[in-house]
Amino acid sequence: MKVLMLNGGWRAEGNSDFMLDHMAEVLAEEGIETEVFQIGPAPVRDCMGCNKCSETGRCVFTDDGVDAFLDKAEEADGFVFATPVYYAHPSGRILSFLDRAFYAAKRNVFYGKPGCAVSVARRSGTTATMDVMNKYFTISGMPVASSFYWNASHGFTPEDLMRDEEGMRTLRMLARDLAWLLKCIEAGKAAGIELPVPESGNMTHFIMR
Repeated sequence: MKVLMLNGGWRAEGNSDFMLDHMAEVLAEEGIETEVFQIGPAPVRDCMGCNKCSETGRCVFTDDGVDAFLDKAEEADGFVFATPVYYAHPSGRILSFLDRAFYAAKRNVFYGKPGCAVSVARRSGTTATMDVMNKYFTISGMPVASSFYWNASHGFTPEDLMRDEEGMRTLRMLARDLAWLLKCIEAGKAAGIELPVPESGNMTHFIMR
């Protein structure tokens, strides 16, 4: 099994990457492979709602890594999304990136695969950030892994995060819960338990015809 980790910060070796590495160590102990996908410092386009992706399963913009992420996501079994908190919410770049990725993705890319999000801040905004990040999972039929406290760490630097002992424990428990979910899903598949088939139908609108 493999977990794809998305680093939503612009620094390749910043706080977000440190949190992902900490979780990856625990997942490795559980026999689960991980890969970090770095968004990087380049500008990330917003979703325009052009709906071209409905024809191709890929975003019309091809220069900032969303399609490459979707290729890897299709082969992944679970996900961790990490973001810094700059202004009491997730980074703008990870929101633009995930808006396009989830809008463009074919259903099998994310559906039925567990995920979780982690955030890091100097002080405040982490829980508001988690509220936003979890919406990607809950609109896509994804089980959400959890811990015994909010999935957050606090500090300016990775050295600060190491001193946040409760934050580190929270991340380790989160990784173990994600591993448990992955193993339960794998066992269910082996036992012949299939994912529920989503219903199709008209989208709600309020235009009288």
